[in-house]
Amino acid sequence: MQYFKYLFIAILSFCLLFVTAQTPVIVKQDNQVAKLISKKQFESLFPHRDTIYRYEAFIAATEKFPLFATEGTVLQNKRELMAFFANIAHETTDGWPEAEGGPYIWGLVYKEEQDCLKKPCPIYNTAGTSAYIPVPGKNYYGRGPLQLSYTYNYGLAGDDLNLPLLQNPDLVSSNGTIAFEAALWFWMKHQKPKPSCHEVMCGKWIPTKEDTDLKRVPGFGMTINIINGGLECNTTKKDVSDNRNERIGFYQAFCMKMKIPVENDCDCKVMGNYR
Repeated sequence: MQYFKYLFIAILSFCLLFVTAQTPVIVKQDNQVAKLISKKQFESLFPHRDTIYRYEAFIAATEKFPLFATEGTVLQNKRELMAFFANIAHETTDGWPEAEGGPYIWGLVYKEEQDCLKKPCPIYNTAGTSAYIPVPGKNYYGRGPLQLSYTYNYGLAGDDLNLPLLQNPDLVSSNGTIAFEAALWFWMKHQKPKPSCHEVMCGKWIPTKEDTDLKRVPGFGMTINIINGGLECNTTKKDVSDNRNERIGFYQAFCMKMKIPVENDCDCKVMGNYR
């Protein structure tokens, strides 16, 4: 019985890859995110993107998250979109300060965590306190625009998205729509005690007294805190703070290119992180 279960999952995963590879993605005319950014603008922000990171795949993925970049004011919507783009650009960049064209045009180059392609990264193959057990032979290193990592994230995202990501994590690095869906899933997901990145950018998150005491405030800096604050926020280590500054640099560069005013403080350097 177990054999047929895994056979079914394998067939389903193959069908997902085959069908999406053969079927063009159609952008719906009433998609709200498509009204914020055109294909031409998207491609100008990511001129060196991998082939799976297509504009159409991104817009199709937003259909599963109708609140993404649509709650709050138009300015908040635009900032949220740029904040999302800035973080996925940092996670997948191949740029550096002296790179041709500058450091902020090299986002969405990578679809997999490069170090884990060179040698195994067993640290990610853990269920933690969740019920999601690693599948033998599968590895759960960073994949996709936000580098989805760890067994429990693949399992939870798979359940929420109704996709076999625990059984076939490679879907996140081989199917553009699924790659963006996984990234948006993390962006929109409220995982206590952290708010979601969406909530802090659209104005829904109201800091508690503890948050205020720890200098956690709404805005781009909080998205860094949510995604990787344990390492990047409230630190003086240069190699780590460089990562934080790169995220901020992408955000400011993207907002400037799209003519969107940026909030006064985009940093998390003084914020208390989540442990």
